Amino acid sequence: MDAKKKKNTALQSKPEPFKIAGEWAPQARVLKEKFPQLMEGDLHFEPGKEEQLISKLSTSLNKDKEEVINIIRKGSVH
Repeated sequence: MDAKKKKNTALQSKPEPFKIAGEWAPQARVLKEKFPQLMEGDLHFEPGKEEQLISKLSTSLNKDKEEVINIIRKGSVH
């Protein structure tokens, strides 16, 4: 496979970045109830800064990025 095809394949297979669905405040309350060790600063979220939120939660919960994303998705309130 030539370099151009490899590049196009890599671009097509790249997963979409994680985005917070719905309003964050209710989701943050659910997470705080489930994980009381979380502080307000851990749950602070600014739209478009999902990576920062995931990083803070990952550190506080001692879990990797994918685990944190799954926790957020499972606890999502719509």
